Amino acid sequence: MTAAGADKGVALRAAQAADAAGIAAIYNDAVRHSTAIWNDAVVDAENRLAWLAARGEGGFPVLVLADAEGAVLAYGSFGPWRNFDGYRHTVEHSVYVRQDCRGMGLGRRMLAALIDAARAQGRHVMVAAIDASNEASIALHRQLGFEDAGVVRQAGFKFGRWLDLQCMSLQLDERGVAER
Repeated sequence: MTAAGADKGVALRAAQAADAAGIAAIYNDAVRHSTAIWNDAVVDAENRLAWLAARGEGGFPVLVLADAEGAVLAYGSFGPWRNFDGYRHTVEHSVYVRQDCRGMGLGRRMLAALIDAARAQGRHVMVAAIDASNEASIALHRQLGFEDAGVVRQAGFKFGRWLDLQCMSLQLDERGVAER
């Protein structure tokens, strides 16, 4: 798939059980080869099925971008930022693109769809937690209106080195305190 043809035949839709293996493959590639996910263990389709179910039960979307044959090219979701009542209006998102489909605008399309979904749910703030060395992701977030919220130095460890965490946030609405 070329960058020019990235949107041809690519459908944005809610993830289905049949997408679990494709989601797991993208997740596992990120675990093995990048600092996009700060986990060391890979998962299987059954694990992703349980994750899909948990997201659904929590009222959180999981979206995929799939080609005409149904292959998952990218996926994204958001969920609670922190599990305390005071944070109930804030969500943290994740977007992952299949390795051979990066640089085609799929990440931007997915993130924009997640922003729209969070607004539709009445969320107030969306948080991004990004490896501070991931300049492409930071630039994408800035392009979509996210602002820098600070860097936590040496917050994670992977591949034998400490990782800094770039925090970013996007205010999704203008509601006041009385409109909670």
